Amino acid sequence: MPRLSISVRLTLWYAAFLTASLALFGGLLWFSLRSRLVSGIDQDLADRATRFENYFRAESIVKDVQLRDELEEFCQALPAASYLDLRGAHGFEFRYSSGAALPAGAMRTYRRQFRFREESFELETGKPLGDAERTLELLRRLLASWIPVVIAVACLGGAWLSRRALKPVREATAAALTIGIENLSQRLPVAATGDEIAHLAEGWNSMLERLEKAVRTLSQFTADASHELRTPLAVVRTTAELALQRARTADSYRESLAEIVAETARMTQLVEDLLFLARTDTARAEMPLEPIDLRDVLTGVCAEIRGLAEMRQVGVASRLGDEAAIVSGNPAALHRLFLVLLDNALKYSRRGGTVTVTLERAGHGVSIVVEDSGAGIGPADLPHIFERFYRAEGSRGDGGHGLGLSLAQSIAKAHGTAIEAASRPGAGSKFQVTFELRAAPRRRPEREIFPAR
Repeated sequence: MPRLSISVRLTLWYAAFLTASLALFGGLLWFSLRSRLVSGIDQDLADRATRFENYFRAESIVKDVQLRDELEEFCQALPAASYLDLRGAHGFEFRYSSGAALPAGAMRTYRRQFRFREESFELETGKPLGDAERTLELLRRLLASWIPVVIAVACLGGAWLSRRALKPVREATAAALTIGIENLSQRLPVAATGDEIAHLAEGWNSMLERLEKAVRTLSQFTADASHELRTPLAVVRTTAELALQRARTADSYRESLAEIVAETARMTQLVEDLLFLARTDTARAEMPLEPIDLRDVLTGVCAEIRGLAEMRQVGVASRLGDEAAIVSGNPAALHRLFLVLLDNALKYSRRGGTVTVTLERAGHGVSIVVEDSGAGIGPADLPHIFERFYRAEGSRGDGGHGLGLSLAQSIAKAHGTAIEAASRPGAGSKFQVTFELRAAPRRRPEREIFPAR
């Protein structure tokens, strides 16, 4: 069975709701009018009985025959199709009905008892419900004939309104079907209504903008990666071809092979960095988190980089406090993040300077701050240092690929945080990453220093 469109379903639901509402309204109107008519008849009968009782009391001083004539004269003024019956405890009886026979059908009666001159009387008067029933029947026919007409007209109007209201959705759907990878810059039309459909179109356009940016970044990333791989591959090929052109000494071959090994190692590191970035971009599941002490990670990183620091004659000072800092993290990934930050700090520090690693606590968070004493980063370069393959001016000959800080930032984002950088030219740089504490700390040594050599 084919599915119904939203327009048809809205019309059907509207018709069902309107039918139920009008049926309820008609029923309430009919019962309300019936109650009002019956209440009016009851009040009229009660007034009639009161007037007759007062008249009977006033005329009862006359003889019985004259009394009946007087009561008969009083009843002549009653509406047609009425009756009245009075019975006394000592045998007095008076009954009146209109000249015409009482109509068949429902009658509304009213009874009252009263005492007069030590005698108990029972008075009953009645009136047929014919007029009320005819009025109610007329109302019922009007409702039965007009409600379907109102529902039909309302359904036609509802179908037209629903189609008109959903027209922007159809237009947006048609536009979305034309958008592909080759024209991601195209956007869906947004109606100037400010309603939910306009917000939906704006949301889709925002998603398309992010998708276009991601595709553009991916294309640029692929181009940059190809460019970075082209240079070492060209070096390897040129070196091998030169070595094969003519006979060489063993030392010459050894130099050629050493150059090939160096370029191969450079390509291997680049490929590993690219694969790591791809994994962090694709799925966080490949980076399972567990409770770890940031102090243990930082202590291991400082110990690992100590040799490089000594070679560059730069000191490394770690101020980790005396309490553990337990967070949810991936040990290997966080080790690499801090290793990138420390290696970057060492790379741009002056000889004899110091790189400081500080663990700071604030409320329920803990921040790791890495500061160096280098030349700093220029204002034009600072906003771009976390972009892939970006290298600031003056860093082109450092042998890097411009992926280190991008890797570190990807790891930080996988842990639900981000690296913040601050720098002034000539005053060094500071990188800070903040994590949420997970468990109570434990005591540890406060300070470890690797002095400059």
